Amino acid sequence: MLTNKFNYKPIPREQVNGKRLYATPLGDKVASVTTILDKTKPEEAKKALQEWRKRVGPAKAQQITTEAANRGTRMHTYLEKYILNDEFPPRGTNPFSWPSHDMAQVVVQEGLNKVDEYWGTEVPLYFPKVYAGTTDLVGVHDGDEAIMDFKQANKPKKIEWIEDYFIQLTAYGEAHNEIYGTNIKKGVVMMCVRPTEKAPGVYSEPPKYMEWILEGDDWERWRKKWWERVEEFYLLDK
Repeated sequence: MLTNKFNYKPIPREQVNGKRLYATPLGDKVASVTTILDKTKPEEAKKALQEWRKRVGPAKAQQITTEAANRGTRMHTYLEKYILNDEFPPRGTNPFSWPSHDMAQVVVQEGLNKVDEYWGTEVPLYFPKVYAGTTDLVGVHDGDEAIMDFKQANKPKKIEWIEDYFIQLTAYGEAHNEIYGTNIKKGVVMMCVRPTEKAPGVYSEPPKYMEWILEGDDWERWRKKWWERVEEFYLLDK
């Protein structure tokens, strides 16, 4: 259950000169964390994505992307309900939702079992005049205050494929520290790889949990990379 330690305030989005920006409580209109990361994505990452789309074809690529997004949204919803109610929601009758439900259960059993306190879920955060965004979970992980993000994947990920996840964690940590006076220097990626289904709800390969913990020197390294990306974004935006 949530402790309601902080008074997290909503941050609405607005269209400003054709750009989708967050309107912070201070009156700033700032870009999101995801926009900054997307606009400053390294060329090799852009090329790899283009090559994948070309290899599988535009229609198939769109189908895979849409299915993954829907699966991730459902998984996040189940996890949010669990955190808010301290009780896992029932599976439901829609077979398309069953993998997300089972993936969320795996995250609860293997990831959230290490969380001592929940401070907020789907937490809106901002760094004044610079950026804003929403993180999945803020709280205490294994004794340390931390930013936590839930991710779904179609297949197991190599660490070099998820570097933006680490940068994202430090961005939210910096914002939380700035506004709420915390000293967050730890981030956790809780990822679940989708199961392989033989039939609805029947798996040849069950959901697989993967976890990365960012702290110490690693946190500092990725924090510096975040601010480099922020600088690059605003130089590009001039």
